[in-house]
Amino acid sequence: MEYVYAALLLDAAKKEISANSLMEVVKAAGMSPDEARAKAVAEALKGVNIEETIKNASVLQAAAPAAAAAGAAPAAGAKKEEKKSASEEKASEEQAAGGLAGLFG
Repeated sequence: MEYVYAALLLDAAKKEISANSLMEVVKAAGMSPDEARAKAVAEALKGVNIEETIKNASVLQAAAPAAAAAGAAPAAGAKKEEKKSASEEKASEEQAAGGLAGLFG
């Protein structure tokens, strides 16, 4: 987790996110850096716009409670909701997975 925090700090400072810079930040925080983890995080974040990803994640997070409330079970005797078709449900799952993949590159 410390490498993700280091990447966020580097991005906020408009610095390059590389394995070396991640290790420097972790070391400056008083921890022993792990080169393999630093390389993995740096590689995963190549080409990722962190600011845009955070912005999109906060929008999705804000929408989740509203969607959960709308999907609550109807009271007894209320009109039944139509079930989603298998293809609609799969498309929805693929969209959600695509959004999560954006967080990690």
